[in-house]
Parts: sequence; structure tokens; C-alpha cells
Amino acid sequence: MFEIFPIRALSDNYVWILVEGEQAIIVDPGEAKPVLETFNELKLDLKGIIITHHHFDHTGGIQELKDHFNCDVFGPGGGHIQGISNPLNDNEEFDLLGKKFIALATPGHTLDQLAYYSDEACSEPILFCGDTLFSAGCGRIFEGTPLQMHESISRFSILPENTKVYCGHEYTQSNLAFAITVEPDNQFIKNKIEEVNKLRESDKETLPSDIGSELKINPFMRCEEKTVIDAATNYSGNQLKEPHEVLGAIRDWKDNF
Repeated sequence: MFEIFPIRALSDNYVWILVEGEQAIIVDPGEAKPVLETFNELKLDLKGIIITHHHFDHTGGIQELKDHFNCDVFGPGGGHIQGISNPLNDNEEFDLLGKKFIALATPGHTLDQLAYYSDEACSEPILFCGDTLFSAGCGRIFEGTPLQMHESISRFSILPENTKVYCGHEYTQSNLAFAITVEPDNQFIKNKIEEVNKLRESDKETLPSDIGSELKINPFMRCEEKTVIDAATNYSGNQLKEPHEVLGAIRDWKDNF
């Protein structure tokens, strides 16, 4: 079983590290330096890198780490991400240190976005979702559409509720400030705000989250709830009939929040 913990990178990125014995896998190295420092300190050997999408804050450390450790790099195909040695497609299974993972296409934030799910790598299922899903939020829609983002997030909604959610950034506190604006009477959000504020006061990470919690606090996973529909309708001034229209409205709201 893997032990998972974050390496902080850049301003608010997390490079997730999966450790088993003296071997490790990392997810989305936005820069190489903190990864090399951690591996030197813990005397680890990097056996693989997983990439979720092409943005530089998730890929900037690939080449230096690949040159240093001569490891495989798994990620979106298409040839647009330098250093990918093992391109993956939607629903493709692959092994990391003997543990099975599956790649899930989740376009919206970018068109090439992949998430990675495993129900055998740890004692509970795990999901690395890049910038598609955050705790209490979702990524900005840079390349895709609200429909694509809704369909991508819906793939997460049906995962087991105990699935641990490993996101790419520490955005939870600001996301909750928006979530409580959308649903001011949601007690789950109120409780989560108290929990997260205490963690951040001590400079502790708020991740991972889990799917069960996100279904209760994340407005982007609650686009079929009347409270969210009503709030999105009031914001947009339009009658919103479809969940992806609700998502599009609250994403626009969040972009200007």
C-alpha cells in the first residue's frame, strides 16, 4: 500500500507523492527543486511521474526529474507535453509499482485533462483529479465548456464516497467562501469552514478531501440541488433548465467573486 503526502511547490501547488518502501511515484511536478530535496532527504527512488494536464505549473519539473531518475512519465497523449513516455487514453488501465490505476478523461479546465483512480493502491480508493475538481470548487473553464466540465465532475460523483480526492492546489478556504454564498444555509459548508480555518491557521493542508464530503459542500457537484439552481438562476437572471447551465452560471459567478 502507498503512503501519500504532499510536496508544496510554487505558490499553492501540491505535488503528490506516493511512497512504498524506498520507491515512489509523483503527480504533477510543477517544479523539480522541492521534489529533489524531498527525495534526497528521504532517500527515495522515483519510479514514475503522473501528469494530469499540460499547464506549466503541473509539468515544469518533468524534464529535470526524468533526466535525474530516468523514470517513466504517464499522461495525456497527443505529443504536446514534452517528456511524456507513456501516453494514456480515456479508461486506459496501467500499473504503478504493481498497483492498478485507470485514466479518466475529464475535459473542461483543459481539453487534455486526465484524472487517475485506483481502488487498490491504498486502503481506500484514491483519485488524483488535477485541476478539474477542488475541495468545494472546480477549475476554471479555460479550454472546454460547462457541459464538458459537468460531465467530467459527474464521473467523480459516482465514485465510492470514501474515495480520497487529491487536488492540484490549496484553494479550499477561498472555495468555501464562495460555496457558503451560494448555499448560505448549508450546515455542512459551515462546519467545513470552521475545520478548514483551523487547519490554515496552523499552515496545515486541507487535502485530501473525499467524494462524500464534496457531494455535501461543493456547489459544482450539487447542480441538481434546488438551493444551487435557485442561486444560479438569481445570479444569471435566466431560467436554467439543465445541470450544465447551472454549473456554467456558478462558474461565471465564481470567476467574478
